[in-house]
Amino acid sequence: MATTVDQIKELRALSGAGIMDCKSALEESDGDLEKAQVILKAKGVASAAKKASRDTKEGLVESYIHGGGRVGAIVEINCETDFVARTEDMKTLAHSLAMQVAAMSPTYVGQDDIPEGEDLDPREACLLQQSFIREPDLTVQDLVNAAVGKLGENIRVRRFSRFALGE
Repeated sequence: MATTVDQIKELRALSGAGIMDCKSALEESDGDLEKAQVILKAKGVASAAKKASRDTKEGLVESYIHGGGRVGAIVEINCETDFVARTEDMKTLAHSLAMQVAAMSPTYVGQDDIPEGEDLDPREACLLQQSFIREPDLTVQDLVNAAVGKLGENIRVRRFSRFALGE
């Protein structure tokens, strides 16, 4: 089945992936939009794994203060270049992560950060293993991997802090 420009545009709008990636995913899935999204997601994870060893010395710090000013969070995320750090996609990711921290109160960034001997559920204690508050079917790591696939650079959540009145 031939892939149409409209299909590519629709998949691109849904996934944020590049035009050629959308085209090849649609060709691979015989024009099935849902299968193409699964293919792009798998490619995003593979892309993130390939880029994981790259240095991340640029990035940004984003804050989120929940309505009423009783809870807030600040998050540092790193990427490879200042060009990507200034993109709207990176800012949106950082803001989403800050909201996640404010809402879910994780203790550690990832499972590797949990001290040996502590008996904690990583899905609650680790930011990257938590279900994303806006899309519970995704983990925060899935969200970061999608950004890596879309932006083409390694992205790391370096650290975060959560503040709440009375805590």
